[in-house]
Amino acid sequence: QVQLVESGGGLVQAGGSLRLSCAASGRTFSNRAMGWFRQVPGKDREFVAGINWSGGSTYYADSVKGRFTISRDNAKNTVALPMNSLKPEATAVYYCAADSSIRPTTTTRTYDYWGQGTQVTVSS
Repeated sequence: QVQLVESGGGLVQAGGSLRLSCAASGRTFSNRAMGWFRQVPGKDREFVAGINWSGGSTYYADSVKGRFTISRDNAKNTVALPMNSLKPEATAVYYCAADSSIRPTTTTRTYDYWGQGTQVTVSS
């Protein structure tokens, strides 16, 4: 079992920054890849960023490359997602997720644990 709790969402103006955090509990955290997804009403949940089990490899959606950075601390069971130069289209609920394997994918199907989500709103 892995339990995930996100924090750090909020309201920010376009061009601003936020830092999302995900705290994980469970002994298998360090054996799993982790990912961040986001979802707006009426649309599918979409991949934002992923990181492999060791933190040595990271993956990003094209829309966030160069502005978002995913990292993890396996000693503290945390995953972070600093987000810079935010755009209004980044407005969504952001979810932290634990993948069933050591390498993340961009599809929700391989993630078997999810947090409750945190709202990010970017005003224009």
